[in-house]
Amino acid sequence: MSLSGEQFIVPGGSALADLEVLPADRAAQPRQARRWYRQPALMAGIVIMGLIIATALSAPLLASYNPIALNLNATLLGPSSHHLLGTDQLGRDIFARLLYGLRLDLAVGCLAVLFPFTLGTILGSLAGYFGGWVDIVIMRLVDIVVAFPFYVLVIALVFVLGPGVRSIIIAITLVGWVSYARIIRGEILVAKRQDYVVAAQSGGLSSLRIMGRHLLPNVITQAIIYAMSDIVQDILAIVTLGYFGLGVPPPTPDLGSMINDGQNFLTTHWQLTTIPGLAVVVVGLGLSLIGDGLADLIRPGQS
Repeated sequence: MSLSGEQFIVPGGSALADLEVLPADRAAQPRQARRWYRQPALMAGIVIMGLIIATALSAPLLASYNPIALNLNATLLGPSSHHLLGTDQLGRDIFARLLYGLRLDLAVGCLAVLFPFTLGTILGSLAGYFGGWVDIVIMRLVDIVVAFPFYVLVIALVFVLGPGVRSIIIAITLVGWVSYARIIRGEILVAKRQDYVVAAQSGGLSSLRIMGRHLLPNVITQAIIYAMSDIVQDILAIVTLGYFGLGVPPPTPDLGSMINDGQNFLTTHWQLTTIPGLAVVVVGLGLSLIGDGLADLIRPGQS
């Protein structure tokens, strides 16, 4: 085994220089990385999400109308050359609101994954590496959180904190970190017994350095894959909060509030509810395909 990048002093006094602390299976990863484009699910997900993100980011260029501007003389219009998807009950352009709502929900969804991902990774690393009372305290917190359904707890927290982007991110962070903590803890419990970790410990490296440089790079993959499906869950939570009036305060466009606003006109103007609902489905499909593709890419036996 080669251990490069670190200087190790063994008990006998000899120095082992330029040794690479890597598990044995890392040698096969460059070949897999070169063949990521051969994963149909991964490529399909990247194409779908690439188009969605590009469209959302181009909202100021693609939308001809202000998404919050009212026009009571042009209410509930059908699709036309002026309004591609028609207008809602307040005369607001549906296409513009869809683009800006999608842009907002994607941004909030990504932030709502980033913070629990970071918090869960840190706590899971501490629990898995140190064990003992640290593990007991962190895992008892996990047990408390998982005792409640995800959506119920998020809705309750947002109800207490009040509507808004910050409240949504705080609520999802306080609930969502547990999944990442459990994943990272389980991976580290196995990885810390590997030879490359034992060698690093024998070399006198600090626990922080071992976790940050040697353990996390080798165990973080599963958490990243889970994050793809977690974004779907978070976006659904954001849409649900918007539907119940606990999301982004009006008149800011949001897919959930658009679905809620249009439900009274479902039989006569179906596009008010159906189009933002389909947008949520397509986003979920794209992210799920990326997650499945990444899982296939790192699965043993794939090439």
